[in-house]
Amino acid sequence: MPQIASDWKDYEIVASGGGYKLERWGKVYLLRPDPQAIWNAPFDLFSYEKLNAYYRIDAGKNEEKWVVKKPFKDEFAVTWRDLVFHLKLSKNFKHTGLFPEQAANWDRIRKWISAEKREIKVLNLFAYTGGATLAAASAGASVTHVDAAPAMVDRAKQNVLSSGLKDRPIRYIVDDCLKFVNREIRRGNRYDAVIMDPPSFGRGPNGEVWKLEESLFPLVLRVAEVLSDQPLFFLINSYTTGLQPTVIGNILTLALKNKGLFEIDAYELALPQDDGLFLPCGCTGVAIFDKGKGEK
Repeated sequence: MPQIASDWKDYEIVASGGGYKLERWGKVYLLRPDPQAIWNAPFDLFSYEKLNAYYRIDAGKNEEKWVVKKPFKDEFAVTWRDLVFHLKLSKNFKHTGLFPEQAANWDRIRKWISAEKREIKVLNLFAYTGGATLAAASAGASVTHVDAAPAMVDRAKQNVLSSGLKDRPIRYIVDDCLKFVNREIRRGNRYDAVIMDPPSFGRGPNGEVWKLEESLFPLVLRVAEVLSDQPLFFLINSYTTGLQPTVIGNILTLALKNKGLFEIDAYELALPQDDGLFLPCGCTGVAIFDKGKGEK
């Protein structure tokens, strides 16, 4: 069974099918493409009476955009437990600034950190709008939040403030993640836990090509060098289609085998629907270390 995101009151999947998912975000209803929803929809999702906006992909015109049916505020917020997230539709992407299935990981991150009797230093790479940053900080960790997109880092700061975590030790870094890690290694800075959610594909400012299948293993090997002598966990999330949880588990095993590795847990993430179905939403692999004993 996949790990299921729970405790959402401001988010739900109303229905899915035909390559789309109909979602409720607080009082806002959105219809977005989802390539995993290959079954038939239970009704015409585009005609749903409460629908505020849908994301249209016109392959013939090479055009993608949001189409608003019922106006709503450009920025709106949802909560998960005591955490608050500000959302805004991306102009040329289907994203809202939050991946609600990650609540399954936030729950585990909180439990691991809260169980420790020492301060845990967390490095959150490709940190986006800060879901994992909020989870770690709210459990008592100090967090270094790294993302190359200034707008996403600004949103993370906003989420932190709204969640009442402004006094937590959070360091925000706008930079290329690998370049930052290389600097941290040279400086001798170390972290007890690493969280990363690297993109499937991307290009650097100088035309460098990032392809997850080719770049993930060397990245993990390098990032492993910033782990402290008492590591707690190393978590990788991926939305790359076709990359199975076992692959991420194997990468973690090979990269961290000399770090006091205790257990590898690799699993699919999913969101529940009212009709009993589960919508798959990528996968996660996590390395859990031998009670913080470090290298053997």
